[in-house]
Amino acid sequence: MKRYLLILAAACALIAGSNACTPKQPAEGTAAVQNDSNTPLHLLQPDYKIPYGVPAREDVKAALDRILKFVDKETPWQPGADGTVPRGAFRLTSYEWGVTYAAMLAAAASTGDKAYTEYTYNRHAFLAADAEEFREGKAPEGKRPTVTLRPRALDDCGAICVSMIKDQVAHPELNLRPLIDLYADYIMNKEFRLQDGTLARNRPQLNTVWLDDMFMGIPALAWYGKLTGDKKYYDEAVRQIRLFKEKMWVPEKNLFRHGWVEAMDEHPAFHWGRANGWAVLTMCDVLDALPQDYPGRAEVLDLYRKHVKGLCALQSGEGFWHQLLDRSDSYLESSATAIYAYCIAHGVCEGWLNPLEYGPAALLAWDAVSTVIDEEGMVHGTCVGTGMAFDPTFYYYRPVSPYAAHAYGPAIFAGAEVIRLLEKYHPQMNDSAIQFYYEDFSDKGPIFSVK
Repeated sequence: MKRYLLILAAACALIAGSNACTPKQPAEGTAAVQNDSNTPLHLLQPDYKIPYGVPAREDVKAALDRILKFVDKETPWQPGADGTVPRGAFRLTSYEWGVTYAAMLAAAASTGDKAYTEYTYNRHAFLAADAEEFREGKAPEGKRPTVTLRPRALDDCGAICVSMIKDQVAHPELNLRPLIDLYADYIMNKEFRLQDGTLARNRPQLNTVWLDDMFMGIPALAWYGKLTGDKKYYDEAVRQIRLFKEKMWVPEKNLFRHGWVEAMDEHPAFHWGRANGWAVLTMCDVLDALPQDYPGRAEVLDLYRKHVKGLCALQSGEGFWHQLLDRSDSYLESSATAIYAYCIAHGVCEGWLNPLEYGPAALLAWDAVSTVIDEEGMVHGTCVGTGMAFDPTFYYYRPVSPYAAHAYGPAIFAGAEVIRLLEKYHPQMNDSAIQFYYEDFSDKGPIFSVK
């Protein structure tokens, strides 16, 4: 009996072992189970939260077209029957819209679509005519100028000055030069500064330096130097970048702090996403404006590269960056992500960055931005206008709104430069990952080697 039980146990074990090694057959009418022996599992499609991959040029252009249609409707410039311009959702002369005007010109250059040129041209022409009416004393009594004729802060004039310079160069018939000269003079000679010359403000504390003001003031100086040929504006742009670096740069993180207050012994480092965006966009603009061999340009380029390295180290798995860059429990924010998408793509296109290293990060950022552009052309997930604080809660709980104007220029810039990137290089999926190539390998399979 004992011998019989041993034989029976051995037989059961043999049967069990056989079943363990033989794949179970799926029930009739069900799909076969994918496993290591019948499927190359490394090619299975992950459940991405964003459309990870190489975007099609036509899809990028379609996203830009939706934004153009939306903002065109929401920024009317032609007077109605009563002689006044209807009010849209966005102001025509905000610093955010200065970014938008410049971005439209970039989109026109990369897509060849004149609708983007016309968007900026028409509004710049209207602003120039409106300002001229006031200068000549022909404005009706009680009417206020649409454009700022007496700037009181860098926000009033820096970004729109850059867009006007770029448009004036492209279209000499525009009468933008009086406004350009007015704004450049304010930035160079009238804005409040620290004793060492750093562009500054007296809020929220006396003698405060805002990282935002790198963008609000410095690119206009560089582009005015390019417009006039006067090197003192180039010199001042480079000097200001050095001054901001001395106070705001955190080398161990390759990031900028948002604020610096002269009265502080220690300077808290809150790495706000959009302010770091303004900083890296500043360096892109200055590098574009400065002559290639200009003294100090190499120093700006080195800082730009270090900043991009620091930023890319903190890109999230969804392609976005966080509201506070180094705090992954803060929310994912759209406007900073769009600025980084542009600045990284621009660096690759201009040869400042290696496309193999940084091209995938730029496309991933655009893929993320594309998910927050709705069918109407509104851009979601953007932090509203933001002051300065020295505690995290202020930044964590800033509201977001599709009417925060900060997103639209950066999103257009990003799409425009991604189109340029797609045309200059040959990104392709290889082993399920975005890879950049100098040659077209689109006829090869999903996994290939390059000799």
